[in-house]
Amino acid sequence: MKELLSHSAKVFQKEAIVVPEEKHPEFVVSYEQFQREVEKISQSLLNSGISKGDVISMVLPNNYSYLALFFAVVSIRAIISPLNPAYKLSDYLYYLKDTSSKAIILPDDIPRNDDSIEAAAQLKIPVWFVKDGQSVELDTGSLGSAGNINPGSVNPEPSDIALLLHTSGTTSLPKGVPLTHLNLTTNIKNISQTYDLSSKDITIIVMPLFHVHGLLGATFSTLLTGGTIVLPLRFSATTFWPQVKQYQVTWYTAVPTIHQILLLRALSKDQTTHDPPPISPGQLRFIRSCSSSLAPIIYQQLVNWLGVPVLEAYAMTEASHQMASNPLPIRGIAKVGSVGRATNIELTIRDLKEDISLESTQKGEICIRGANVTPGYWNRPDANASTFTPTGWFRTGDEGYLDADGYLFITGRIKELINRGGEKISPLELDGVLLSHPKVKDAVAFAAPDEKYGEQVNCAVTVKEGETVTEKDIMDYVASKLSTFKVPTKVFICTEFPRTATGKIQRRIVAEFFLKPKV
Repeated sequence: MKELLSHSAKVFQKEAIVVPEEKHPEFVVSYEQFQREVEKISQSLLNSGISKGDVISMVLPNNYSYLALFFAVVSIRAIISPLNPAYKLSDYLYYLKDTSSKAIILPDDIPRNDDSIEAAAQLKIPVWFVKDGQSVELDTGSLGSAGNINPGSVNPEPSDIALLLHTSGTTSLPKGVPLTHLNLTTNIKNISQTYDLSSKDITIIVMPLFHVHGLLGATFSTLLTGGTIVLPLRFSATTFWPQVKQYQVTWYTAVPTIHQILLLRALSKDQTTHDPPPISPGQLRFIRSCSSSLAPIIYQQLVNWLGVPVLEAYAMTEASHQMASNPLPIRGIAKVGSVGRATNIELTIRDLKEDISLESTQKGEICIRGANVTPGYWNRPDANASTFTPTGWFRTGDEGYLDADGYLFITGRIKELINRGGEKISPLELDGVLLSHPKVKDAVAFAAPDEKYGEQVNCAVTVKEGETVTEKDIMDYVASKLSTFKVPTKVFICTEFPRTATGKIQRRIVAEFFLKPKV
């Protein structure tokens, strides 16, 4: 990562980061200025006693200091562990313990009674405050004897761990996912090649940087190919299109939820068409959707509305983000309902019981191999044994199949498939049908316990503004589209779903919310 940034600073004599006016006046940072800032912070970290393999946790919003600190930490062979600012005390205690963090970096304006500070106090971990701005001010203490080390003399190895994230399991505590410099740089190159990213590209960051989607899928893939990133503090549907127009953004990537929010805001008064976005024709090259399934109806609405390629991709933390994507038009077609073809990695469909690959169109577990895949979970040999096959394949936990053209179709999480009396039902298929109902805004299908069949189909839906719908309406609609055994036996109609920090709807959490006994 250090080498890639150094290369960009030498080759690209242009702006790297634009921070719109929010907490500060707008400022622009060139590649050369960004590298100098990173070197300054690297020296400060070395002076404080940080060394190879030390973990530094960080709780920051999407801002300039976040990016400078990331590169500074990994450039001196230390490990960065970004945490979600929405975490509670128990979360911080768990993650700080699990990573054995040497320090935690927090914004200087954070309330001094914040749970992150309390967790650090309980664990006796130093708190370092950072002041954001065009010149980052980091207040570090001393962790011991540091010696006189020049950042230029510290050169990370490809096998060094750079980034430590956590991924949630359905039945266990979150698992640490260490990603090496080789993992990160491999994926950045894969992403940039998939979308032909270049120094002419400008992207706007709408995803949080504490997840790989925002960090690698958008930010680093652009920065390390000479493009420019526009970095608002957070996604705002109100300011999104004005900023896209102002900064001449050429592409962006987001979860389906954000795409849907933008679509809903653009609905015409008669609710039948979408008003065109206030940008120049031909400005956008493409948009990307990732991190959860993009329903075919939403895909088609986006294509019709924006008139540019909508490229759905497949990614996960353990793969340093991207594994597959629909191609740009010059390289092939985008298939509706597919997440595209493997992007410079090995991808196969394997039998659920035997370690063998299956033929095209046969459903099985999606497995991958490649230099982008984590070397293994953090201090979890049990998880490694169950997740990596004897032949080195990483088991994603997703079920799917490859068509004759090598396009991947995901049919669901293996643990989320609904087993109704032996009939396996894909909740993703149901989601797509529910979302095609003209009055439905969001929808989630899930399994509910049933004495007779073991499991039955249940679902929850939210309704578009100004519309009304009944449980029978939904059941009848699904019955007109799918087999009888796939029709929900219960429909929950609500105003909102619980969501993750990235705006994703987690099926397991939604199911628990609606199925828990009412007190």
